[in-house]
Amino acid sequence: MTKRHKKKWSDLSSSQQAVILALGSIQLSLAATAWADLAARAPEEVNGSKAKWAAVIAISWVGPILYFAKGRLPSM
Repeated sequence: MTKRHKKKWSDLSSSQQAVILALGSIQLSLAATAWADLAARAPEEVNGSKAKWAAVIAISWVGPILYFAKGRLPSM
């Protein structure tokens, strides 16, 4: 059985590092935007509990996308 070599940040090329940083920035921006939107909405404008959606938003890329797709009720 061979032992897997875990790559360190310094083992990555500069372009790989740039892609990881860009994707991380996008993910954090999506989450921050979703949390700000959630905080600004009244509970009646959210499909379910605000606490539940705050936790869902923390889940990778999926959380903020789910919140924007399903968590907000249409404006009247």
